[in-house]
Amino acid sequence: MEEQISRAIIERYFEKLRKNLAVDVVVVGAGPSGMVASADLAKAGKSVALFERKLAPGGGIWGGGMLFNEVVIQEDTISILDDFGVSYHPAGDGLFTADSVELAAGLILGACQTGVSLFNSVSVEDIVFKEARVGGVVINWTPVTRLGMHVDPLVVTARAVLDGTGHPSEIAELATRKAGVSIETETGSIMGEKPMWVESGEASTVENTKRIFPGLYVSGMAANNVSGGFRMGPIFGGMLKSGRKVAGLILEELG
Repeated sequence: MEEQISRAIIERYFEKLRKNLAVDVVVVGAGPSGMVASADLAKAGKSVALFERKLAPGGGIWGGGMLFNEVVIQEDTISILDDFGVSYHPAGDGLFTADSVELAAGLILGACQTGVSLFNSVSVEDIVFKEARVGGVVINWTPVTRLGMHVDPLVVTARAVLDGTGHPSEIAELATRKAGVSIETETGSIMGEKPMWVESGEASTVENTKRIFPGLYVSGMAANNVSGGFRMGPIFGGMLKSGRKVAGLILEELG
């Protein structure tokens, strides 16, 4: 029995990994925008590999506001919660609350059930850059990267890469620093996140969601950091709408 258990895990995991060495879209970061985008892309028939550095997907959802496990969403994003089967409660003035644990779990389950291949505890340490285009990512185990072990990575190629890494916008940073490219911002570089301003931050999260270089897209707080938007705290409507918007943009390009 012991051998059968180990064999089943190894064979199934490596078959999943093998099938995702070349995909339509790589999404880096399983936060709210990354999971909504992944699910929408998979529903549209695209092959999607979603890489999350941490053991638990969900990004900044789990902790709610200062460990009060509730988050706020706006009325115009209720339809996205409905798509993922997440419940919510009126909070007045067009706002609603959702249990942060239920929201994270609902987004994770929804993404997996659409056919997204979600790899947790996997870090993206570099990008594939060929013929003036981002064409994939370089991956390694998160414990390997955190321990600084000298272990060579593997490569996953993709027709499009989405940076959903949140505040650091790590994939965009790799593109500007290592590939030396000029991205589609006012300065041609990463402008940096501004301080808290909820209304502006919610709007700019969606507005700044875009393709910033051939093959490379940004969503969620990564989009705000790249284009100099404000942060917004534990309100997630803009994040969810950002994921839906970027999926549409990628589908337009991929056909």
